[in-house]
Amino acid sequence: MIETTANPSTSSGPEDLIVLKDVHKVYQMGPMQVNALAGVSLTIREGGFWAIMGPSGSGKSTLLNLLGCLDRPTRGRYVLNRQDVSELNDDQLSEIRLQEIGFVFQSFNLIPQLTVQENIELPLYYQGWAAARSAERANELGAMVGLGDRLRHRPAELSGGQQQRVAIARSMANDPAVLLADEPTGNLDSVAGEQTMELFVQLNRAGKTIILVTHESYIAAHASHQLHMRDGLIERIEGGA
Repeated sequence: MIETTANPSTSSGPEDLIVLKDVHKVYQMGPMQVNALAGVSLTIREGGFWAIMGPSGSGKSTLLNLLGCLDRPTRGRYVLNRQDVSELNDDQLSEIRLQEIGFVFQSFNLIPQLTVQENIELPLYYQGWAAARSAERANELGAMVGLGDRLRHRPAELSGGQQQRVAIARSMANDPAVLLADEPTGNLDSVAGEQTMELFVQLNRAGKTIILVTHESYIAAHASHQLHMRDGLIERIEGGA
């Protein structure tokens, strides 16, 4: 059974973890302006599981980048875990990413020279964890994703599905407020993809908030909410209360 150590809440139900209010993102492309987001308002509560879908150019990747504090809105507000992050500087955004957000990418983004354990420990290294405590956390997370016997291996010695499990374990190292996944099954076969999604489902059942981008409806079906985007706007939201 997967367990997380999410902060307890004194309220009777989940609180708002993410609040977007009339968020716009405009990119300058030479003499042209591209409105990647054209006024997005959204609330995601703690413990939610959201899939973001839409055609190319719909704004879903831009939205994920803003949610991950990899970019700032041109205008509008973004409140993450009760902190307005809309106008933070680069150093402040970097700290937010390190403390509050876990990332899982399509291409895994593991460091090939490092072992599984060292890859999982990487976020803890940047936070200055002691070596013994960091190793203990990596062992815990490696076991959580079913790779407790692979901690001394390097990424090239693992299958694609196993590498993605390492990436998920790494994303959980700091027990972030939210996990963001960008096409996490895009480089996996159907069996490994389903195993990866089942791991996300287990993490969500344990209380972790998860937001992923996908093109595949059968992948989005694992989420409790499906957010469909078009032309920089939310077209519709399916699922949930």
